[in-house]
Amino acid sequence: MKISLLKSLSVFLVATMMLISCSKEFLDRPPEDTPSSADFFQTEAQIQTSTNVLYNVPWFDFVTNSAWCIGDLSGGTGRTWDPRNQSFELFDVTGNLNTLQRAWGSLWAVVAHANTVINEVPERANADVPQAVINNAVGEARAMRAISYFYLVRIFGSVPIIEDNVELVDDTYIPRHLVSDVYTFIKNDLNFAIDNISHNKSSEPGRISSNGAKAMLSKVHLTLGEYSLAYTLSSEVIASGEFKLLGGTAEDGTSGSYNDLFLTANDNNLESIIALQWTGSGNFGEGNGVQSLYALSGITGFDDGWSAVGPSLDLQDTYEDKVVDQRYKATIMDPDSFYPDLNGGYTAPGPAGCNAQGTNVAIKKYVVGTPANNGGGVRNSYANNTYLLRYADVLLIHAEAIIQGGGGSVAEAESSVNKIRNRAGLTSISNPTFEDVFKERKLEFAFEMEHWYDAIRRSDATAYLSSIQRGWFNDTDRGASGGITDRFVNVTEDKLIFPYPTNETINNPGLLDPPVPYFN
Repeated sequence: MKISLLKSLSVFLVATMMLISCSKEFLDRPPEDTPSSADFFQTEAQIQTSTNVLYNVPWFDFVTNSAWCIGDLSGGTGRTWDPRNQSFELFDVTGNLNTLQRAWGSLWAVVAHANTVINEVPERANADVPQAVINNAVGEARAMRAISYFYLVRIFGSVPIIEDNVELVDDTYIPRHLVSDVYTFIKNDLNFAIDNISHNKSSEPGRISSNGAKAMLSKVHLTLGEYSLAYTLSSEVIASGEFKLLGGTAEDGTSGSYNDLFLTANDNNLESIIALQWTGSGNFGEGNGVQSLYALSGITGFDDGWSAVGPSLDLQDTYEDKVVDQRYKATIMDPDSFYPDLNGGYTAPGPAGCNAQGTNVAIKKYVVGTPANNGGGVRNSYANNTYLLRYADVLLIHAEAIIQGGGGSVAEAESSVNKIRNRAGLTSISNPTFEDVFKERKLEFAFEMEHWYDAIRRSDATAYLSSIQRGWFNDTDRGASGGITDRFVNVTEDKLIFPYPTNETINNPGLLDPPVPYFN
């Protein structure tokens, strides 16, 4: 970790000055005469832009190269023949896999950027900068650091807790810390953010707000089985009225539809709680590369569109009604289907051309088309946001927490689940169970790089993951003539945590020693 994560910290502030302009319109570019790093983080305007980078560049490698491999290939909602990433589907990932290294490096880059804001802003701020402005920036940075650690601990388990980059530049031994302490650290960061972020969705629609941090904390509590806290916090977020469900009920919905969530024009909509803010500038790392991987050839206007992953047969079979459920067409592209929002009107190719990775279909979600229809973009770099948390998630957290005994009533759980189902076009259900909520989460967040984290929360995680059909059709008519090649992978408990990258354990042998406490 020392070499790959910390080697650049001596020039980190200069890099921050370069990256700080990478954002959406809600984040203003600093002037061309931006001061040197020694003078930065001093004025109110500089401090307000100090967190810009946390919504963009350091996340690029994770989102573009790794998050979908973990969330959807390992999670079983996607499948691939790509030899570079099939290990995530087959559960034979080793520390030598480049995709794993990219996840590790990217998430630690988020931590490093956040630490710089957290430590430098209070120290460098001019005396006339209001304390509330300083606390707001630090709160944003601590929230984003918490989110990065939330990914790290769920992917790798015990990891080092690092609060000051500079202190560790010369260290050759950095211990990893207890999982319980990592979660305490995450909670502390999010609680600070809740107490100190002063803007909200209406004033800063692309930034994380206090209620956004609270929503993420409710998800952390749900992950840990702390259902009472998950229920309380999700209830508070719902009651705040800050976020809405696109196409939802009059109670807490707004105009739109599920499909509208994934149109570039609707970035930072009222359902978006936390989202990465990409641009189509063409500068490396500033744009969203997911469309390049998901889309069929010919959609993007460039030579990308690799269909590197397809919707698994298991996911396709999960939908109870593919015609009625609006999430199906917004997520999965059938042969010959028509999309009026894509490139001014796009008809998918027939069965031979719409067959990503032997699935007889392709992915539509996060596929937005050419730059001309999306406010700019270049190959492998598009402007559409990536969600880290949506209001739909809060509603399903709320329902699950109730079902698991965290408080509330059956009527409340029904209301939250049915808001999701009704928005999708499905009928309401009564007395929802954990399996009902789990199914809704699987369909609601498919290809948002999420399902793995839901699967590993299950008490029967290994059995569930082992039961997933990871096979493919042998023809282009859904098995009618050639049948299906079955593939089921026996997933054992040790596969629920990914290995550390090999070069990290070589550079920092502390990763191989037992974890130690961080808090006394």
